[in-house]
Amino acid sequence: MTDSLLTFSLAVFTGFFAIMNPIANIPIFLGLTEGKSKLTKKIIAKKASITAFIIAVSFVILGKYIFDFFGITIPAFKFTGGILIFYIGFEMLMSKKSKIHGQEEIDDDDGIAISPLAIPILAGPGTIVTAMNSVTDANYLHIGIVVVILAIIIYLNYLAFSLSDSIVRRIGGNLIAVIGKLMGLILAIMGVGMAIEGIKLAFNL
Repeated sequence: MTDSLLTFSLAVFTGFFAIMNPIANIPIFLGLTEGKSKLTKKIIAKKASITAFIIAVSFVILGKYIFDFFGITIPAFKFTGGILIFYIGFEMLMSKKSKIHGQEEIDDDDGIAISPLAIPILAGPGTIVTAMNSVTDANYLHIGIVVVILAIIIYLNYLAFSLSDSIVRRIGGNLIAVIGKLMGLILAIMGVGMAIEGIKLAFNL
């Protein structure tokens, strides 16, 4: 029983870590919060983390009912998420300030925290599908393990986001700019791939 739970926990942790990689998400966070104060970045990181956790846990517990109630399909969710990720990545690649963070009002900071940081970057289609797959035919103990692991991974992302200023100082602005462009390219590619996967699922290709 213990070995089974450990194997399950490691599999879930590995899956979530690969999708919500805190290290890979740092340049994305830096690009989206460029020019904002350290305090504002920390507030955005906190709101994004809490929002992502609530969204992910909601789908762990109520995912099937949410999709059925609103008539949402996994292919449609992947396709829409892919378009949004591609748009953000393209703007980063072209060195444009995303319209998502083009204003400095606090409402805009809330917008950044919710989209794209919380969803689809942290709690995107991959995270939600992984979470829902992890609790298929699972008992309450397994669901509890998934929720705890989700909390750990999202907290690691919060720490990575909160320490982004220190990372900039150590690595340097030029390298961060290069990383930002590379992450923009990667995001755009991920977005296209996610959209294609949605189309494939929709048409059983």
